[in-house]
Amino acid sequence: MFMQTTPITTARASRPLGEIEFCAWVAQAVPGDRLEYHRGFLVLDTFPAISHLPDAQRVELAKLGSRAFWAAEQGLVHLVQKRLETDRFAYIAVARPKPKAATASLSALLLDAQAA
Repeated sequence: MFMQTTPITTARASRPLGEIEFCAWVAQAVPGDRLEYHRGFLVLDTFPAISHLPDAQRVELAKLGSRAFWAAEQGLVHLVQKRLETDRFAYIAVARPKPKAATASLSALLLDAQAA
């Protein structure tokens, strides 16, 4: 029997990705889809005293990082990093199969998380 494999491709945003765009991707992603949601050094890029990003972009990146971690905790994605060079990484979310026990939509989960 011949087994076909699909090459793994990673979508990379052409501009900085926001929390809402990340959530939209998670909602429509199929297992194995990959999204590079940041390039740099996330913890330093979100730290006010060190980051070279404008305040609004730094705050949005912090929200994105928190939402990516939340999605991983919910079992929606795996989070991986790929070292590009010293102190520079590609941050990648890999879509997981949607939890079978979950009856709530991603929107409902987000609303619950924001209310908490």
